[in-house]
Amino acid sequence: MASAAPAVPGAPELDAKAAVLMDAESGQILYQLNADVAAPPASMSKMMTEYLVSKAVKEGKITWDQTVSVGENAASQVGSRIFLAEGDKHTIKELYIAMAVGSANDATTQLAVTVGGSEEEFAKMMNETAAELGMTKSHFINSTGLDRADMPEKFRPSSIDGETVMSAKDSAILAYHILKEEPEFLETAKIQKYKFRERDEKPIDNWNWMLGSNKDNPNLKKFAYEGVDGLKTGHTSKAGNCFTGTALRNGTRLIAVVMGVPGGTNDGKRFLETAKLFDYGFNNFEKKTVIQAKAVVPGHETLKVKKGKSTKLPVVTATDITVLIPKGTTVEPAIQEVKSTQDPLVAPIKLGDKVGTVTYKYKDPSTQEDKAISIDLIASEDVNKASWWRLMFRAIGNFFSGLFQGIVDLF
Repeated sequence: MASAAPAVPGAPELDAKAAVLMDAESGQILYQLNADVAAPPASMSKMMTEYLVSKAVKEGKITWDQTVSVGENAASQVGSRIFLAEGDKHTIKELYIAMAVGSANDATTQLAVTVGGSEEEFAKMMNETAAELGMTKSHFINSTGLDRADMPEKFRPSSIDGETVMSAKDSAILAYHILKEEPEFLETAKIQKYKFRERDEKPIDNWNWMLGSNKDNPNLKKFAYEGVDGLKTGHTSKAGNCFTGTALRNGTRLIAVVMGVPGGTNDGKRFLETAKLFDYGFNNFEKKTVIQAKAVVPGHETLKVKKGKSTKLPVVTATDITVLIPKGTTVEPAIQEVKSTQDPLVAPIKLGDKVGTVTYKYKDPSTQEDKAISIDLIASEDVNKASWWRLMFRAIGNFFSGLFQGIVDLF
């Protein structure tokens, strides 16, 4: 399968329909191939189900040890499953692990019904959340990623049209939010085997053969990649082989997505293609701090203050700006905008208070896209409130200064 030209010299040629490599810390894209093309994601869409179930637990709507009874929809699912029967009782945690490790469609559906009331209502939640996260090329019709024709006929959505689609970039965005907001999910995602029921002869095997822990597995060690601890595989006849993976090495975490990799589910080619992305990211990029924390912004060293002992407040950046860039290249951010939280600020103001933002623009050397990033400005010293006596004399001074200027302007 022909792929587009690499983004920069040295970028990999991939046998995939679409791909993305992202820095998990900043969300910066390091490589992209047909990244905005909406396509069937298969079970990678379960990442959204995982995200929403975990969120429901945090919000107290459900609990991990809550026992639920399996309904007709879940028991009727096809494809990858753990053969739940209607009336079976399992905890939310058990079903969640079966979904994350074994990609079980029946467990996934039951979780969706538990959280949303019905799978159709849960799919609406998925679409609403996708919009909130900026996933502009995504559309969900169910919790599993199955094609409409493969869903139980009785439970196919009537109020949601089309099929489930997601772009490679949207999949990376979703993974980015999971890692930022639900980092504990990796503890589940990296489970190699899970025995769902005591009576089961075999445990569930993790479909993610790329897990770094598989280095000692004689059957999977050629796919194992140091630092990989998630996230989600996917396969249907329409989607081909898909994978959203994440790896951590030397303090840098990357997210890689491949979609539409040809071949069978058992040849592992999607993991080999993903390894090309990870190799490219870890071997060819380096972190560089382009704006230091507590740095003065040239030309904007102070912001205006009223009712303070001083009329100007010295400000500095609250955090640094660090980017991943191809080795041997540079990034030179330019100031685009400086905004005060109030204009002017009002005393008293304490050291470290957020008082504004500064936005920098730069050209991404890996994608050649124009980028903008904003960071907070903070007070670098206290400004106490001025006494009424000082304020009165300042007002008198301003009055006569303005009057004098008005007379000068007459001539």
